[in-house]
Amino acid sequence: METAARQGAQVGPVLDGFLLRGRATPTPRQLQEVGVRADSLREVTAVEFLRAMAEESYDVLVLSLVGGGVQAMLHGLKRVWEDRTSRPVVVTGYVGVVYEKLADGLLLRHGADLVLANSRQDAERFRAVYEGVGADASAVTEVALPFLGGAPYTGEHDPSAKQGRRPYTVVFAAQPSVPESRRDRTYLLDRLVQHARRHPEREVLLKLRSKPGEHTTHIEELPYQKLVQRLDPPANFRLVYGNMGEVLDRTDLLVTVSSTAALESLHRRIPTVVLTDLGVRESLGNHHFVGSGCLASWDQLDAGHRPEPDKEWVSRQGVVADGSYDSAFDAARERIAELLGRPGGLPPLTPYYTPATAPGYLPGILARHHLGPDGTPLPGAPAADKEPGPVRQIVRRAARGAYRHGVQRVAPVIRRMGEL
Repeated sequence: METAARQGAQVGPVLDGFLLRGRATPTPRQLQEVGVRADSLREVTAVEFLRAMAEESYDVLVLSLVGGGVQAMLHGLKRVWEDRTSRPVVVTGYVGVVYEKLADGLLLRHGADLVLANSRQDAERFRAVYEGVGADASAVTEVALPFLGGAPYTGEHDPSAKQGRRPYTVVFAAQPSVPESRRDRTYLLDRLVQHARRHPEREVLLKLRSKPGEHTTHIEELPYQKLVQRLDPPANFRLVYGNMGEVLDRTDLLVTVSSTAALESLHRRIPTVVLTDLGVRESLGNHHFVGSGCLASWDQLDAGHRPEPDKEWVSRQGVVADGSYDSAFDAARERIAELLGRPGGLPPLTPYYTPATAPGYLPGILARHHLGPDGTPLPGAPAADKEPGPVRQIVRRAARGAYRHGVQRVAPVIRRMGEL
């Protein structure tokens, strides 16, 4: 939604949203938290979405899905648009830091008219991957991270909170799947609580991505809300939800393992720390910040260390802390305008993966969305011509709740039993 809004100068005033039904379908609270403002919003299956795209007319279509979902939709769209003389410009990309599954994720997104890269570094890497497999790299378009904004940091606030000023505020930006183990997550939580005890004059906030029962793209088996119940944190320690930008409005020090919140913080020139306590490892994603000047440990923070970000590193990451953020999407807007004005319309979508290039991989990706190898809906694929009735909606919510309970409660127990 945010990416679509950034292209608003070209796509016009109407913004329709389709939420692909699945385990990570956002809740109304999550949508409100990120400030989604669409003219219409509906939840659909993949087949329902493709039917809508066959019947309705749009100028630009932004696919904001995980890689497999993007690939399935590209093949499905190619099929439903095969007899049309015109089609929308199809845009996709990544939301934040790309530190894992670079080749896999990129090739699953190949075939869109624009593949947005959130930084100069990402644009170079994306083109290298496409060119390395002999795929067309012209769709790669450099922009910036779509969720940046807010007022620049003006300096530390009075820790004594005198004269009505708020206390110095430390925020730990948690992630749903990093780190993964109970031991590591408990360690980070313990250190955060210890920091709050050492500095009673500070406000120490644990910023969480989702409330219990909600999911983001990544599954969270050990939510911090559950782990903190075993502790007795001091009064200056709190859990917070809500829009990250609003939390950053009162942040004096942002701490994380590898969250994209670090880039939001750097954009606003807030002192930012990427923790090294658990090592600098690809599995944690903090290896992405090598060279940033932001790497530090809790021991260093407790001793008063404040990192100084490397300006060249920051400039390559789509952070745009130099004030040029408003123009960062100009290239994408110009590219969209050029494609929309192309005489004769746009050619058919041509993903790199086809039944010929990936016969052992692509059919499984498409089948997960109830599509056949040619992008046609499989027999029995779930679809509906009208909104589900109240009974069906209740059953659906109950099924989602059961799934999330299984992921967050039952699965970890079974895994521990298997380790005995």
